[in-house]
Amino acid sequence: MRFTKMSHACVRLEKDGRTLVLDPGGFSEEDAALGADAILVTHEHPDHFNEERLRTAMEANPAAEIWTLKSVAEKISAAFPGRVHTVGHGDTFTAAGFDVQVHGELHAVIHPDIPRITNVGYLVDGGRVFHPGDALTVPDHPVETLMLPVMAPWNKISEVIEYVREVKPQRAYDIHDALLTDLARPIYDNQIGALGGAEHLRLAPGQSAAL
Repeated sequence: MRFTKMSHACVRLEKDGRTLVLDPGGFSEEDAALGADAILVTHEHPDHFNEERLRTAMEANPAAEIWTLKSVAEKISAAFPGRVHTVGHGDTFTAAGFDVQVHGELHAVIHPDIPRITNVGYLVDGGRVFHPGDALTVPDHPVETLMLPVMAPWNKISEVIEYVREVKPQRAYDIHDALLTDLARPIYDNQIGALGGAEHLRLAPGQSAAL
């Protein structure tokens, strides 16, 4: 499997000539979802869900499909009948040749006065990759590679470190990092790497790694 980090929370996974894209939102590249055989969206916030990017990818590949939760599916399913699938916690499916399990139900708490929306995470190919979206969901399955949300209005570094410790992945790659400045990156790298208990890695947008 080949993993390519796009900007912010978007990642691309490639295997056997097919491509799975997760969370091509408004902070990611305009072409982040182009070429996808399947797209997964964790929740409706615009940095994870951008309707224009999804429409462009779906129109470019008439065989492409989307799996997402109800709040996102309702916004785009009418344009692509039969190609947008609604999923929730506990569901399993196959997308572009990848086996996917759905974990989690709610977005992390931003503030007690802000209502929580739904959010799901995706465990890919039996735990080879887990993308939690905007939540610190711990799947009931071993994880090899964790897509780690390192910086958001709803988390702090101590929570990120504890999350890595709880999931116990072999490695953790930074995602959800568009708001993290270059000045702060060495601090995050050092503290998560030293305290998280897993190999902590970071790719620049567009860089790839074999998993």
